Amino acid sequence: MLNNGLFVGLITLDFVYLVTDYPSQNQKIVATDSITAAGGPATNAAVTFSYLGNQSMLLGVLGCHPITQLIKADLAECKVSITDLDPTRLDSPPVSSIIITQNSGDRAVISINATKSQANQTINPDILADVDIILIDGHQMLISQEIAQIAKLNHIPMVIDAGSWKPGFEKILPLVDYVICSEHFYPPDCHNSQEVFAYLSAMEIPHIAITCGEKPIQYLSDGINGRIEVPQINPVDTLGAGDIFHGAFCHYILQANFIEALAAAAKVASYSCQFFGTRCWREIDILPKLGYK
Repeated sequence: MLNNGLFVGLITLDFVYLVTDYPSQNQKIVATDSITAAGGPATNAAVTFSYLGNQSMLLGVLGCHPITQLIKADLAECKVSITDLDPTRLDSPPVSSIIITQNSGDRAVISINATKSQANQTINPDILADVDIILIDGHQMLISQEIAQIAKLNHIPMVIDAGSWKPGFEKILPLVDYVICSEHFYPPDCHNSQEVFAYLSAMEIPHIAITCGEKPIQYLSDGINGRIEVPQINPVDTLGAGDIFHGAFCHYILQANFIEALAAAAKVASYSCQFFGTRCWREIDILPKLGYK
């Protein structure tokens, strides 16, 4: 069944370099490989959702700077449509520089994110027509708050990509159905996973999960605690693994329960880490290999 997803947040242009070792101070090194692609949490999630056989619409700030053509071309190839919140913006979209270490798959990321490209206009409610699921990454907070209120009234399920705490989340979180946190997501006065679960539970969020790389996923679903094992692989590149997880989760939660969707998303994200960059893993039909459609 074809589903429509709305992904709200950050759109970047990523320059990704694969190296054997991190450069030392004042050292120049030659990368063994490189990739240029559109990036950002909501963007990579939208690409994944589309790859899994759905229709993805990405809502964020892009503008008309010359390098936006690179982003548009990449996302067109990934069959992701873009709704630009500031189409006349002349400044460059956020650009990320990323270094991947070849032997470990670890990455270092430098980016200004959406700090200089916040949209503040009112959204047209019609944009939510026929939307089956919404993911919000918190990088366009004002627009996201408005969308969350409209979605709540229309009973559209919402997923929060809670990579790190951002002011404004406190207004959105009570409205959503699913919150998937990274191990680095700490709301005010929270210092460990137990306190994070308690904080989010107090907002009456029915389904909460905390991911921690290759370690088990912790979850709290309708008052029931549990853990889900993550497939163990030899990583080539962990860049975007969380984003891919969230895009896959949005796909599977429309056809399975919370625990099943988490487990399926973990398989897809783990598989993607065996390839360099955020696109190459899609070149092979992975779903039969993972036991999914």
